[in-house]
Amino acid sequence: MSPARTLPAFPWDSLAGAKALANSHEGGIVDLSVGTPADPTPQIVREALEASSQAPGYPAVWGTPALRAAIISYFRNRWGSVELSERNVTTAVGTKEVVGWLPTLLSLGPDDTVVLPRVAYPTYEVGALMARARIQRCDDPDQVEGSPSLIWINSPANPHGAVAPLDLLRRWVRLAQERGAVLAADECYAEFVYDAPAYTVLAPAVNDGDITGLLAVQSLSKRSNMAGYRAGFIGGDAGIVGELTAVRKHLGMIVPAPVQAAMVAALGDQRHVDEQRARYAARRARMRAALERAGFRIDRSEGSLYLWATRGGPGRESIDWLAERGILAAPGDFYGPFSTDHVRISMTATDERIAAAVERLTR
Repeated sequence: MSPARTLPAFPWDSLAGAKALANSHEGGIVDLSVGTPADPTPQIVREALEASSQAPGYPAVWGTPALRAAIISYFRNRWGSVELSERNVTTAVGTKEVVGWLPTLLSLGPDDTVVLPRVAYPTYEVGALMARARIQRCDDPDQVEGSPSLIWINSPANPHGAVAPLDLLRRWVRLAQERGAVLAADECYAEFVYDAPAYTVLAPAVNDGDITGLLAVQSLSKRSNMAGYRAGFIGGDAGIVGELTAVRKHLGMIVPAPVQAAMVAALGDQRHVDEQRARYAARRARMRAALERAGFRIDRSEGSLYLWATRGGPGRESIDWLAERGILAAPGDFYGPFSTDHVRISMTATDERIAAAVERLTR
């Protein structure tokens, strides 16, 4: 059987009807269904990309020395990680590459179990299915069954924006290390928290200085509006990072040299991140008030780029209700069988489109 036949249908294909309805609105569609950044890529990043466009040779899979140093500095200075060396870091062609391919790159198969959050970004499941591994959905380390090979955690989480408290992260680390599992923490939204502190799994407060079996997966797509650059990176257990780098060399999974230079520039500048966080916070505040006024309840949503909303009924009914007002959101059933009464509403739209949505919700 071909791999495509083992995978679920691409979720966004099921939004065609709602999208057509939203598009018919006289004021145009407000598409809040995806997490694609809508704000400009920082000038410092674009200049670095342009300056490095002369790149006739193949770049290093694990990154240039300058990029490896920038990743290490970012983990240490921004997140207070344990001391890392070059052997602890590598690059990725966007975070989704890691999410989708990690089970395969780790040589997992039918005898292995991958633990996923109960409500989760669908590519975690796709990655496990591609490796033909078993899947267990669980949010509580005390309820994990058996000895999984890989555990995914995501904080701040997509879709619902929950931020894992320190005690929960510590319990996940302890479980993974006791049972010999790889713990992969998807931290691509870590810069965008509003109501609770965020941590990297590489911080001593989380792991007591022992990063055995731990991977922190981060991205510049959201942090620096670089989704089109496909610029991700990994830090963690040197043995696992080395294995991933070796396999990715064979497979040609290489971040282009100009993009690597742009990553160095992005990681070295925190100002543009703080400005972007303020933009999202302002949009979030306006949209939250408008949704609540329109009868929605906002759950979780302490971080990330989304509001997790419900009107108390089926999420697909809320999708249609919003589409009638020209607003397109993502139904909760995209994210597994435990979230069918919610919708995910993204803040990744221009201020003008957010204002249009607010006006329609409060009209």
